[in-house]
Amino acid sequence: MTWKIKTTARCGGLAVVAALGLVPVIAASPAIAAGCSFEPQGEGRVAAVIDARSFRLQDGREVRLAGIEPVAEKRATAALSAIIAGREVTLRGEDDTPDRYGRQPAFVYLVSSESPVQVDLLAQGEALVSTTVTDRDCAAVLTAAEEAARQARRGTWADPTAIKNAESSGDILAGIGRFTVVEGKVLSVRQAGATTYLNFGRNWTRDFAATISRRMLPAFEAAGIVLKSLENRRIRVRGWVEARSGPRIEVLHVGQIEVLGGN
Repeated sequence: MTWKIKTTARCGGLAVVAALGLVPVIAASPAIAAGCSFEPQGEGRVAAVIDARSFRLQDGREVRLAGIEPVAEKRATAALSAIIAGREVTLRGEDDTPDRYGRQPAFVYLVSSESPVQVDLLAQGEALVSTTVTDRDCAAVLTAAEEAARQARRGTWADPTAIKNAESSGDILAGIGRFTVVEGKVLSVRQAGATTYLNFGRNWTRDFAATISRRMLPAFEAAGIVLKSLENRRIRVRGWVEARSGPRIEVLHVGQIEVLGGN
């Protein structure tokens, strides 16, 4: 199934961000056709779906879907199987270096499809956009698909708690080790040593915070983002939840932060 994604810029919203390229996507189909159309990295027939974002080709190669993080594992695996099981696929990507498990990361296309399988999964609400996509056009296409699913409350977005409230530290801590989206108002921006903290609560040792190392500051500056300006702004942060006194998400890419409209 190919999902048609169309988004428009929303007044009052400030969509960031350089690493993910979170920009409004106006024309859907042409953007999808061009967005993640990287250099071909091979092709083959899918022999088996291994999990929610990886599969094996008949020639033995294992492939990992680039650019996304699955949500509900069992449901997402079924969704991926429904799309690609037994099908001929083409692999495209910026880098075909295998990961530590020997899987080739790629954007995966069914024959004659203009959009990658990743867009289908995002549009069904069975995946989240990851923070590692560096190509701006591709990132915009993936983000548009996720936004469409969120607006339509498909898949994981049918759950009103899919985006965690930054004020609910307990709910966030329950997701330790998981890729999570957290939304809330930044109460303060503080620097301690080589780390900048975006604090969402007044108890720094208990409440949720996003942490940004000093080495990331040039990337934010290049994106035109002054961290101090995020005080009293509502933002959305995505990443892996860790427990360091309170719940934390370490920001390793500018695209993990999306500034939302209003205060």
